Amino acid sequence: MTQANTVTVHILDKEYCIACPTDERANLESAARYLDGKMREVRSSGKVIGGDRVAVMAALNITHDLLHKQQRLDQEATSTRETVRDLLDRVDHALAADHQDGPGS
Repeated sequence: MTQANTVTVHILDKEYCIACPTDERANLESAARYLDGKMREVRSSGKVIGGDRVAVMAALNITHDLLHKQQRLDQEATSTRETVRDLLDRVDHALAADHQDGPGS
């Protein structure tokens, strides 16, 4: 079983100690850097004041991006399924035609 270790991350000039499995450390650090960057973008826009509000706006921006990407992936998956169905239909038709023409024809 993976043992949790404490990882220290810095987000918007604050330090957070977080329990994290060793094999997830790199992902946690990457997520913290990403969040820090997004929060700094929000803060530097000058439109949002206060750490809590900056965090909420950054979370909303990240969630919006995530949902948009998920929607795009869902659309691509649907398109891929339709393409595969079309190809399978074409193969079925080709095999049926070949079977009708068969070796005895």
